[in-house]
Order: sequence, then structure tokens, then C-alpha cells
Amino acid sequence: MATVLSIHDRRILTALNSGASSLSFLGSGFIVLCYSLFKELRKFSFKLVFYLSLSDMLCSFFNMVGDPSKGFFCYAQGYTTHFFCVASFLWTTTIAFTLHRTVVRHKTDVEDLEAIFHLYVWGTSLVMTVIRSIGNDHSHLGAWCWAQTGRTGKAVHFITFYVPLWGAILYNGFTYFQVIRMLNNATRMAVGMSDRAYQFDARTDMKALNRWGYYPLILIGSWAFGTINRIHDFIEPGHKIFWLSFLDVGTAALMGLFNSIAYGLNASVRRAIYERIELFWPERLQRWFPNSSRYRNQQQQSELISLKIQDQQ
Repeated sequence: MATVLSIHDRRILTALNSGASSLSFLGSGFIVLCYSLFKELRKFSFKLVFYLSLSDMLCSFFNMVGDPSKGFFCYAQGYTTHFFCVASFLWTTTIAFTLHRTVVRHKTDVEDLEAIFHLYVWGTSLVMTVIRSIGNDHSHLGAWCWAQTGRTGKAVHFITFYVPLWGAILYNGFTYFQVIRMLNNATRMAVGMSDRAYQFDARTDMKALNRWGYYPLILIGSWAFGTINRIHDFIEPGHKIFWLSFLDVGTAALMGLFNSIAYGLNASVRRAIYERIELFWPERLQRWFPNSSRYRNQQQQSELISLKIQDQQ
């Protein structure tokens, strides 16, 4: 344990932040590009993923451009990163809400709630960012621009970011648990009735939902070390732990990459990419990939939202 971070340690953290944020920027930017290029992806289910990826992309971008040695750019980075990172995990709650409303409550009006989703996400992010300025100590800039240095500022930062973050994690976990439990019950009923067609549909839904159950772990993995580091820094402000700061910066900056892989690279996206590549793939080479036909013949299946919404509309 060191009392302060050395210049060398700060340079390592800055380089780590830039490198990890670059990966997140590329990953989330790829999902944004796919949504822009492929018209078949422009459905409400994937539109929420687009907004999530857009928030992650901007969060990563501003996370890269800040410089702790330059006051204005550091403050700009701190506030913009706070805004878009809050927006990112709030968009995951809208995805969880959509799943719950569609699968559990059997509602088909989620598309009508898009304006409310925008007001909720961007409005809450703006309020949290404005409140964050309370108690900010402008006399010292720390190793990076994400955390505040004043004791009051640290408390406000924790309240305006980590409290809603863990609220989102708990909400997502509870929601996915309810959805998975309902489909588990439906699967057992289908087995009892020997309804093979329904059994197939239920197994398909469960395959997707078993993955969705891990999505809250993305936020936990991205921000667990950051939460511990903030608490430790508040209790022991004169002692910095380099390895904890290293894990804090690295995992938080990778959130966009994790989200782009989990939420964005689903079967629909892979199929759209494959179909575009196949257009330019020489026919004489296609015989070397006999499994390619299964991608053309398989039914359209979403690993994110099996959108019974679209079937019910």
C-alpha cells in the first residue's frame, strides 16, 4: 500500500484507461455501425441496444480525450464520462423492463414507451451529472478525471453514480430472474402436456434467457472494483492502492466492450454480417464451408429479445 500514486503509476493508469477505452470504443462503434448499415436490424428490440452502444461509444470516447494535467479537458472528460456512463447502465434497465413487460406481463405497447425511455435515461443522466458538481474540489486533479478529490465531492460522486448503478444491477437481476422463472415454469408445463412445438419454442427462449441472466454480471464485473476503490478512498483518503486502482480503471473502461459483445453480437447481427460477406464470397470457395447453408436456412431468432412483441403486433 502506498500513500500516494507516483508519476509512473499515474502514467500506467492513464495508458490503461486509454487502451481499454479504445477497445470499448471500437466494440460499441461496431454495433452502432451495424445498426446504421443493416435495415433488418432496425427493430425496437435492437434499437435499445443501439442506444446502449451509442452511450458506451461516447463514454469511451470522452474517457480517452481527457488529460488530468489539463484542467479544462479533465473537467470536460469527468462530466461527459459521468453522463454517458450513467446513460449506459440506465439503457440496460430499459432492456430488462422491455423483456419483463413483454414476456411476463404479455404487453405489446413497449414501442409506445420509447419517448419515456429517452426522458428517463437522458434526463436522469443529466440530473446526476449536474448534482455531481456539488462539492467538487477544483484545486487538485488526481490521477485521472473520473473521481473527485474533495470529501464532499467523493460522497456526491458515490451517490450520483454508484447508488443508481447498483440500483440498476439489482433491478436487472430481479427482472431477469422473474422472466427466466416464468419460462422455466412454461417449459415444465410443455413437457407435461407433451406439446413438442411449444417445447421447441420454450427451449429456444431458455437458451437466450440463460445468457440474459448473466448480463447483470457485466455491470458487476465492470464496477465492483471501482465501488471498492471509492469506498476505500473515502475512508482512507491518504492511502492509495495501486493494484486496486489498476483493476478499477481497467474494468470500468472495458464496460462498452463487454456490452457490445453480450448485447450486440447476437444471432441477428451475425447473420446480417454473414449475408453481406456471402454476397462477395467467391462461389467456388463456398463449397469449402458446407455449414454455411444452416445460416441461410435457420429461422430468425434473436438472442436478445425473442420479441414476441413483433408476433403479437
